Amino acid sequence: MGFNCGIVGLPNVGKSTLFNALTQTAAAESANYPFCTIEPNTGRVAVPDMRRDDIAKIAGSQKIIPTQLEFVDIAGLVKGASKGEGLGNQFLANIRETDAILHVLRCFEGDVTHVEGSVDPLRDAEIIETELMLADLESVEKRLVNLRKKARAKEKEAAELVDLLEPVVAALEQGLPARTVEVSKDQQALFEQQQLLTAKPVLYVCNVSEEEAQTGNALTEKVAAMAAEKGADYVIISAEIEAEIAQLESQEEKDEYLADLGLSEPGLAKLIRKGYALLDLLTFFTCGPKEARAWTVERGSFAPQAAGVIHSDFERGFIRAETIAFQDFVDCGGESAAKEAGKMRQEGKDYLVKDGDVFHFRFNV
Repeated sequence: MGFNCGIVGLPNVGKSTLFNALTQTAAAESANYPFCTIEPNTGRVAVPDMRRDDIAKIAGSQKIIPTQLEFVDIAGLVKGASKGEGLGNQFLANIRETDAILHVLRCFEGDVTHVEGSVDPLRDAEIIETELMLADLESVEKRLVNLRKKARAKEKEAAELVDLLEPVVAALEQGLPARTVEVSKDQQALFEQQQLLTAKPVLYVCNVSEEEAQTGNALTEKVAAMAAEKGADYVIISAEIEAEIAQLESQEEKDEYLADLGLSEPGLAKLIRKGYALLDLLTFFTCGPKEARAWTVERGSFAPQAAGVIHSDFERGFIRAETIAFQDFVDCGGESAAKEAGKMRQEGKDYLVKDGDVFHFRFNV
């Protein structure tokens, strides 16, 4: 199951440095000039979750396997990208393939060249959002020309799309992203199929200097206010610090380095968790002597869908899910004791998965 976040922003705001640190590789070249990223780079990273380790310890599991999230490093957009400026069209297409957007904003001064000549994260955010809105507007308007003709010819699907997309055009023309348009439950699936750039959820990533990673600064305060106004979230991170941590070999060295900076955990851990929440995902677990494993499923999924994440046969032949809440698993000291204490539940096909559920699926194919 692929869930991914596209890392976007103007050139030289720290996107590739951040991506390199995320994946702990130098797969995305970092350089002090625009467009050093020519193809989108993709990396999968483990989602930090101490619950998984607790479960493994209690179950005596030999292996621990985390759930993962995918990140895509997309080259810097510039003003005019929607009209093909820079490497615009190619990268707008790359963004369209992602599920959510991590918008990196430069919130530090320094010698690194800024494509707009000065540091202003609110202006940068507006440039990117405007380009995405212009791209959406052009795309939707083109489609509506043919859809309206088909709707007049009584084509039901075309008429449904016209009803869906006309309010989107109206919003975009007013400078509002597609995500602000109210969509009915019946229209939701169709809306998501349109892959509109501005319909994707956004997390603002404030890239600060090493000295300001703990406290932020006046620029991050402005971003926080903007995010609140837009109903979005933000995270403060120093790509410089994260790149340094990625180079350290032992966990002891990493912990010591963080402690010296007054930080309790890497900024990337917060970023990954917020990206996970942005996609409205939750984690469930399976465990045994061989392995303890975390799995990802969308919030609102039923037990058979969770089983299907492990293997399609589990969903196809689903009988029931033997379920223990994470806290009950820990408090009782494992599956057997939880069962004896009456904390193991037998759940059927209509059970909505909860974050932290420890599952054993029964199926027959």
